[in-house]
Amino acid sequence: MELEGAVELQQAVRFALFHTLQAGARAEGRAIPAKGLTGPGYDGHTFWDTETFVLRPLTYTAPRAAGDALRWRHATLDLARERAKVLGLDGAAFSWRTIGGQETSGYWPAGTAAFHVNAGIADAVVRYRFASGDDAFEHDAAVELLVETARLWLSSGHHDSHGRFRIDGVTGPDEYSAIADNNVYTNLMAQKNLLAAADAAERYPDRAWGLGAGPEEVAAWRDAARTMLVPHDGTLGVHPQAEGFTQHAVWDFAHTSPERYPLMLHFPYFDLYRKQVVKQADLVLALYLRGEAFSLEEKARDFEYYEALTVRDSSLSAFVQAVVAAEVGHLELAYDYFGEAAMLDLDDIYHNTRDGIHLASLAGAWIAAVAGFGGMRDYGGSLSFAPRLPRRLSRLAFCLLFRGRRIRVEVDHRQARYALLRGDPLEVAHHGGAVALAADEPVTRPIPPAPPRRAPNQPPGRAPLRHRHSSSGTGESSKEDRS
Repeated sequence: MELEGAVELQQAVRFALFHTLQAGARAEGRAIPAKGLTGPGYDGHTFWDTETFVLRPLTYTAPRAAGDALRWRHATLDLARERAKVLGLDGAAFSWRTIGGQETSGYWPAGTAAFHVNAGIADAVVRYRFASGDDAFEHDAAVELLVETARLWLSSGHHDSHGRFRIDGVTGPDEYSAIADNNVYTNLMAQKNLLAAADAAERYPDRAWGLGAGPEEVAAWRDAARTMLVPHDGTLGVHPQAEGFTQHAVWDFAHTSPERYPLMLHFPYFDLYRKQVVKQADLVLALYLRGEAFSLEEKARDFEYYEALTVRDSSLSAFVQAVVAAEVGHLELAYDYFGEAAMLDLDDIYHNTRDGIHLASLAGAWIAAVAGFGGMRDYGGSLSFAPRLPRRLSRLAFCLLFRGRRIRVEVDHRQARYALLRGDPLEVAHHGGAVALAADEPVTRPIPPAPPRRAPNQPPGRAPLRHRHSSSGTGESSKEDRS
């Protein structure tokens, strides 16, 4: 990746990709720990953010490494099935925190109840299949992973009296809200999981039959996906993070002094769980990973609403906010979030890098640049780009591997240039328009201006840092809450 206009961030991105590759490129049947290979933090455990964040750059730059990590998850499938039985559920309940596959989280509201880990694994499976074309992986591992995770959703949810499929009593990515009904991120990711399982079962009917997944079960998955409840607050015009969330009292940010962050070290969970305060991107993560489920104006309204509630007491937030900020038109805000994610360990922003680097945030630096300023999306197995640069960057260039092709994207303030460096012709999209790529035939397209937006507000004292500055410490986490 090449950045012009920000020498420090160019260095930071190289540092980030080095650690991402160091931790993942030769994992070969072992988990990728949250601290990479750099320190004792979290006792070497891997968390849900491996599949959701760390595997994303690996899928498009070192796909074999992503495949190896997913094969490790597949190797733990029997333990996940046992865990589901303990919880009275069907299918597989993968561990939120683990080394060998067993759940090691001792704080169940943030651990066991965070079932979205299962949909995150399924999402990574689908993404890897589309990007790599690894048919052997799909037959040998992907179908089974998708079937068992779909079964978990069907048994953990139910149809209500209005025929809507509900998933109650779960914890989404935001660890300041627990045991909520119909978390939008969880429901939308479960919906994608159910549909992917149904498609895989129909592509490989013999494999599905061997797993006991017949036409009736597949039809039930599709029905649950079709009727999935996605709450919306018509009065405010935004999506609540979970059902009823926007009716909660808003946290008293004005009387929360800077030294009382991170909040989980200074306030009881009882208070956090019943207030509108967000530790890390949750609904905003849904706007990115299930962006096709929202209109651009819905994204803009939702982003603005949750900006005022999100305190970023977690390293898993800044780069997600960067992606959505860039998409809806807040390019300079996105740049600051990008800088915060990329410099997290080089500047020791949380004053805890002695325990090891924050691998997901480093992978997130790639995500913020490629998905944020490059506008890359991979919905439905096709690549699209909607690039725009902030004022403080003059050029961005990156390469991707996709279905045996090598694609180079170069962006400046006026135009984007797409080049197919290797492989068969491919069609991608640029700001909604089709672009046909063929070897040795680069294509240039103009970049439309971003829509005008009013700058959103953050909680007092919680605005992102300019990338060249460090922050006062926010501390390491307690219990299962993570920074």
